Amino acid sequence: MSVAGGKTWCVAGGGMLGMTLALRLARAGRRVTLIEASDRLGGLADAWQVGGLTWDRHYHVTLLSDRHLRGLIGELGLDDALRWTTTRTEFFDGHAFHPLDNALDYIRFPLLGIVDKARLAGTILYAARISDGRPLERESVEAWLTRLSGPRTWARLWQPLLRAKLGENWRHASAAFIWAVIRRLYAARRSGLKTEMFGYIDGGYQRLNAVFAERLAAEGVEIVTGQAVQEVASSAGRHTVRLAGATREFDCVVVTAPPAIAARLCTGLTAAEVAERSSLLYQGIVCVSLVVRRPLHGAYLTYIADPAIACTAVIEMSALTGTARFGGNSLVYLPRYVASDDPLFEHPDAEIEADARRALLAMYPELDASDIIAARVSRVRHVLPIATKGYSDALPTIATSQAGLYLVNSSHIVNGTLNVNETIKLADEAMAILLGRDAAPAPMREHVA
Repeated sequence: MSVAGGKTWCVAGGGMLGMTLALRLARAGRRVTLIEASDRLGGLADAWQVGGLTWDRHYHVTLLSDRHLRGLIGELGLDDALRWTTTRTEFFDGHAFHPLDNALDYIRFPLLGIVDKARLAGTILYAARISDGRPLERESVEAWLTRLSGPRTWARLWQPLLRAKLGENWRHASAAFIWAVIRRLYAARRSGLKTEMFGYIDGGYQRLNAVFAERLAAEGVEIVTGQAVQEVASSAGRHTVRLAGATREFDCVVVTAPPAIAARLCTGLTAAEVAERSSLLYQGIVCVSLVVRRPLHGAYLTYIADPAIACTAVIEMSALTGTARFGGNSLVYLPRYVASDDPLFEHPDAEIEADARRALLAMYPELDASDIIAARVSRVRHVLPIATKGYSDALPTIATSQAGLYLVNSSHIVNGTLNVNETIKLADEAMAILLGRDAAPAPMREHVA
């Protein structure tokens, strides 16, 4: 429970980052108010309803190596709610599905020759053993992968996958981006290129968020939902947080919004601070959740290399969780990763849903249109930052020119990819900066990695 008195803190943003920061601050004896624009906590890890089913709005899994997430799950008393499943992966080249579950599947992969496959395996093994990705920021992802895997593997495998994940932003990505992806997915395998083990929380993130909210309240955190922060004005060491029809005063404020949005909200920043935060390149997502009467192929993840398909992957969540919790149906996600200013964000739901239905039926002709029971569209303009060349050197600091004002967000995830585990790790490491207990490593300029 928080102690009475002391500095007052506001955490703006009730996603996993904001909730973890609020919990850590409260346990450090601070009086904390957590403000979230949505009517529910969770951010990108919130839950919603589609076709009468309640599950995560976006797809999430837990890896055996996710020690920060698993630590928080244990801290919240939810260890017994974790379920582990052996998963399958496929690759769709526009004509056929190819399994990518183990070393033998990679050997049989028909789009590459023997030498290409050997170089691909070597690339994965080499990348998985690199502990610090910052030196890779000096080289483009295309140059690095072509040098290691060869031009044919780049053209037939890596480039389609990068285009699917980043759109045309792949051209701006450094080698550190794909290194972080490889390193995380490699860690999901129990050994070498063997079977993947993914976990999920029984009840989904709706259950975790509910328990998290209860724990925050028990620690004395004031939770305000359904209120968007419209401005943070700083003067003489005090910070005024303006909401719709109300203002609140705090000694310290932590804004967890994406950097460009945070820079717009915080009116006391210098022009240089605004410029450096607005220049960071972000990727967005338009993701359709579909309820389907029957399973697809039973693969949790299907990579798509066909640009004619109006989605960048197929995630069959029920391949991980089973269909019983979805009334015998399958829950499928069809994400499209696009630039944060892509015109797709302005398209009506009906059009996006129709594109998703056509994509699913084109890939799985054994399905009938009537097999798709329900669909719902999620849009998020700022999901993951692109690790561009020289990313760490250009990354803005967490502390700002205004004493007591901090901007912490996914852009500060260095040497990692955006996922819940890395988000919790970021929150834990940022606490040293927020409370001033420890100096950050000099090369990171108060960044965390």
